[in-house]
Amino acid sequence: MFNYIKGIVTEQEANAITLECNNIGYQVFVANPFQYPLNEEVKVYIYENIKEDEDSLYGFLTKEEKELFLKLLGVKGVGPKLIMPMLATGSVKGIVDAIDRENILYLKKFPKVGDKVARQIILDLKGKLASSFETPSIGGFDELVSVLEGLGYKTNDIKKILPNMDSYLKIEDQVKEALKLLLK
Repeated sequence: MFNYIKGIVTEQEANAITLECNNIGYQVFVANPFQYPLNEEVKVYIYENIKEDEDSLYGFLTKEEKELFLKLLGVKGVGPKLIMPMLATGSVKGIVDAIDRENILYLKKFPKVGDKVARQIILDLKGKLASSFETPSIGGFDELVSVLEGLGYKTNDIKKILPNMDSYLKIEDQVKEALKLLLK
């Protein structure tokens, strides 16, 4: 399995690029081919889709795009050819926000996404994405955030109390103080 390929973009097509690496040209399906500068070296995060009748590569500019792609791929009835247009016309943050807010209208604006598919995406992924695609901590509170998430608190609630926290306290004292603020 590939994580990424670093190479030179030699061709741009409607939905793919050719990425040359060590004199081999890989066809990589991407959301926006013209985001990849022609004849320049780029790092493309890769997902290899292997099926009985197909072996194709899907590429992403960022790890976040790839992670969202993989999460969406786990949804029943959603495949790579449905996800790529979503990534082409929507942002990672926008898609994650729409899922968490149950915004069916936003999801239905993408090609081939109807009411049934939008509801299935929300059902499968609501509440499972925000912590993966946001940086909920503010200066030095990574450990505190992970402890509070482990206790079952939501990322949005945690983010609200972080400005009131003292980063110089021991972690045990930070947790006690955070719990007081969260229980108000």
